[in-house]
Amino acid sequence: MQKKFLIPVVIVVIIIAMFAGNYNKLVTGDEKVTSAWAQVENQLKRRADLIPSLVSTVKGYASHEQEVLTGITEARTKFNSANTPAEYSEANAEFNRALTNLYAVVENYPELKASENFTELQYELAGTENRIATERMRYNETVQNFNTTIRRFPTNIIANIFGFEIRQYFEIDSEDVEVPEVSF
Repeated sequence: MQKKFLIPVVIVVIIIAMFAGNYNKLVTGDEKVTSAWAQVENQLKRRADLIPSLVSTVKGYASHEQEVLTGITEARTKFNSANTPAEYSEANAEFNRALTNLYAVVENYPELKASENFTELQYELAGTENRIATERMRYNETVQNFNTTIRRFPTNIIANIFGFEIRQYFEIDSEDVEVPEVSF
């Protein structure tokens, strides 16, 4: 009689253990995605904070290039109001276009290019761009792992029960895929 009762109890305990293990795996994955996204935001914020210094340095040399400087300010404002990976991606594309325009203006001012402040800001910005690329890659890898976990059976059942959803990748704008033209 005890054997008949013991087998269902063992089965229920195994099911509960599997359920709890999969749930904990989902929570851990969700937290990793959130943390990875925070690192992307951190680096994007660093870049946004560098831009006013860069703009101020350029303003001194290129005060009549107001349209370019206004474009950068607007791009920074759009970035600061972004909340989702898609919005950040769009703001990132706008930032990149604005910086491209800024560097085109800089080409017309050789004394600006030789300025120590401008050179240092360019160096900082390049380093920040590398950090952003690294953090975006890490974020996308974390999202891939999480999304794969959510879609696998039986974890997909638990994910649906508790409302875990597929997370968005940080994608670049199609214009950023094109190789920029460099001329000397």
